[in-house]
Amino acid sequence: MRTFTLYLLGFLMLTFSYHAIAQVSYFPERHANWEERQATSYDMALLNDAVEFAKSNEYTGSRDLRIAILKGFAREPFHEVLGPTKKRGGPAGMILKDGYLIAKWGDIKRVDMTFSVTKSFLSTVTGLAVDRSLIKNETDQVKDYVWDGTFDGQHNSKITWQHLLQQNSDWSGELWGGKDWADRPPREGGLDDWKNRDFKEPGTVMEYNDVRVNVLAYALLQVWRKPLPQVLKEEVMDKIGASTTWRWFGYDNAWTVIDGVKMKSVTGGGHSGAGLFISTEDMARFGLLFLNDGKWKGEQIISKYWIENAISPSKPNVNYGYMWWLNNKGPRHWKNVSEDIYYAAGFGGNFIVVDKAHNVVVVTRWLEPSKVGEFMQKLTKAMDK
Repeated sequence: MRTFTLYLLGFLMLTFSYHAIAQVSYFPERHANWEERQATSYDMALLNDAVEFAKSNEYTGSRDLRIAILKGFAREPFHEVLGPTKKRGGPAGMILKDGYLIAKWGDIKRVDMTFSVTKSFLSTVTGLAVDRSLIKNETDQVKDYVWDGTFDGQHNSKITWQHLLQQNSDWSGELWGGKDWADRPPREGGLDDWKNRDFKEPGTVMEYNDVRVNVLAYALLQVWRKPLPQVLKEEVMDKIGASTTWRWFGYDNAWTVIDGVKMKSVTGGGHSGAGLFISTEDMARFGLLFLNDGKWKGEQIISKYWIENAISPSKPNVNYGYMWWLNNKGPRHWKNVSEDIYYAAGFGGNFIVVDKAHNVVVVTRWLEPSKVGEFMQKLTKAMDK
């Protein structure tokens, strides 16, 4: 009897371990039509209601994204479009359950700008550098890897890779014509106040700032010594069967020379143009990789170590990790939605949502940002049948 009990316990532990690890049942092949499957574990009527909500609440900004960008960031001094833009399509999205497609809407193959969703891809390229030991640890100071003056000075020399990833570095300087203090400046004060501000100790205050994000991309270029889109393609996107249609742009003037080769430094967003241009389907593949803890089929592409750290809350902001937003209770919390959720978010309602509690990935394009929380509440009700 004791032997049987031990065997049963061992079997149950093995079964639990299997279910904890083997979360995704299906991975689409390259160019394949994504396999669709209906399940009994969710309410189809409520799911359709959530989809109709997404379709009927389109982002209200102009479909000409050059106009939307200039209008959306008009309060920034000296703001201008510095990189490519593209007119967008209409609302689109996908919902995956266990890897299978359970809902879709709009043109899921159309390539569109994705704005700050790009940051989560940039974070992943940083994680790959740590996984490959190009960076020993993300808590290292960046000055020990980049010695061209970008991280010189009493303040900037303290900055670590982690500070850049969590957007709490308060890096000070200018890159590709963009000044750190001019990007999303405070509501109060003016030019003199912003230029002559007091520095905040790295790691203490989060400030969403594209110039500092682009400094991370530039620093990573020095480490990888090859263009970051090439790294992303070879190390991630090819391995997960992504299409060949996505592109990752930098500003028109963002050129540097490494090992005698002229290279473009990309951006981590698109609020001055550039960033990642990608289809809904390819975004869904990326989300599926993260839902499965960085593993695609039998290959561990991104380490679980990195993902666990990337979705851990930073001290200054409980809702932000390594360029992923977290649905913890805090200022940016979706009520009545799982707190295990984390997501990439971009201007105009571009989202990749990873819902571990329901084994679900959600991609939305051009859903009014103020409506995303309500959309997720509707979807959660469908999943909680």
